Amino acid sequence: MTAQTDTTGPVTTVYKVSGMSCGHCEGAVSGEISGISGVSSVTAVASTGEVTVVSAAPIEDEAVRAAVDEAGFELAGRA
Repeated sequence: MTAQTDTTGPVTTVYKVSGMSCGHCEGAVSGEISGISGVSSVTAVASTGEVTVVSAAPIEDEAVRAAVDEAGFELAGRA
């Protein structure tokens, strides 16, 4: 099966982020990742360390890593 750009829908990716412990942490991570081009939604959950990102197309992991670093946390990888 080949992907066609005219029929692709939103892409949902779940990442693991270390160090989040509260709502402020969730907001910081969400805010930074939301600034990545193509991102339409970000949900961070401190209790699980998971960040769900919905975007128009796949996002480079390095862009997410840079955003998480900017927020003061560490991207542990994909969940």
